[in-house]
Amino acid sequence: MKVIDHIRKAEAEKRTAFSYEILPPLRGKNIDRLFKNIDALQEFNPIYINITTHRSETVFKETPDGLFKKVTVRSRPGTIAIAAAIKSRYNVNVVPHMLCSGFTKEETEYALIDLQYLGIFDLLVLRGDKAKHEKQFTPSVDGHSHATELQQQINDFNHGILCDGSKTEAYDHKFSYGVAGYPEKHEEAPNMDSDIHFMKQKVDNGAEYIVTQMFFDNTKYFDFVDRCRKEGINVPIIPGLKPITFKSQLTVLPKIFKSDIPQELASELLKCKTDEEAAVVGTEWTIKQSRELIKAGVPNIHYYTLMATQSIKQIATELF
Repeated sequence: MKVIDHIRKAEAEKRTAFSYEILPPLRGKNIDRLFKNIDALQEFNPIYINITTHRSETVFKETPDGLFKKVTVRSRPGTIAIAAAIKSRYNVNVVPHMLCSGFTKEETEYALIDLQYLGIFDLLVLRGDKAKHEKQFTPSVDGHSHATELQQQINDFNHGILCDGSKTEAYDHKFSYGVAGYPEKHEEAPNMDSDIHFMKQKVDNGAEYIVTQMFFDNTKYFDFVDRCRKEGINVPIIPGLKPITFKSQLTVLPKIFKSDIPQELASELLKCKTDEEAAVVGTEWTIKQSRELIKAGVPNIHYYTLMATQSIKQIATELF
C-alpha cells in the first residue's frame, strides 16, 4: 500500500491516522539518535514517516595561505539511504522529499532510479527554499524552477521517459506523491487566491494529497480546506502540526515559517519562565488542536518532530 492508500483507508474507517516528519542527522553524526526517536513513536503505528531533503549550500572557507576557497557542502545528507534504512528496520512507508532547490534534473533522475531499486514509491514533491545566500529562489543550472516542473519529470519517469527525452522500459510500480499546502499562504505568493490557483495546478498535475505547513490556529486550516474545495481541489488535505518546545519559538517560528501564533497561545508562552514550562504549554495546545481536528474527521494528522519528539510522544499517547 502507498501513503494515499493508507490515508483513504483511514478516511473510509472514519478514524484519524498518525504520521510524522524527521530530519536526517547532521553531517558527521550517526543514525542511532534518530532510531531512538523513531523507536519512541513506533507504538502509535505511524502510517508513514517523511524524511526531509536538504540542498547543498555554497560557502567560502579560508585556506592556510589566507585565501578563500569556494566549497559546496550539505549539512544533512543521506535522505535516500535513511529512507531505505527506516523501511527495512520498521516496515513502514517512508516518504523522502524531492526538491527543485539545489538539484539538477539529472540528479533527480538518479534519485528516482535509486528509489525504484529500493522499492520506495512514495514522495513529497516540493520546490524547496532558496539558498541562504540568495535574495530570491534561483534554480540550479538545468534544474526546475517550480514544483509543477518537478512533478512533470516524475510523471514522465513513471511512463519510461528520461530527462534527456530518451525512452526506457516503464516500471510496474509508479511513484505516488503529495505536495505542500500553506493555510496562511506561501510567503512568495501575492495573495491566497494566487496560492490556491497554483495548488490546483499541482493537484491537476498528479498530486494525490496535500500536507500543510505548520499552523497554530485551526480556523486557518478549515478556511484553507474550504477555499480549496470551492476551487475543485478534492484530494485529502493533511494538517501538519508542531508543538512549541522552547520559549524562543514564539518569535522564531513566525519568522521562519510565517505562521501566526494566536494571542491566547502567545500570552501563555509569555508567562513561561523556562523552556520546560513552554514545552508543557506547547504540548497542551497541540493536543487541543489535534482533538478538534480529529472531531472534524481528518483522516491523518502529520507532526513535525524537530526538537519535539518527547512532546509528540505525549500527544500521541493522549490521542492515538
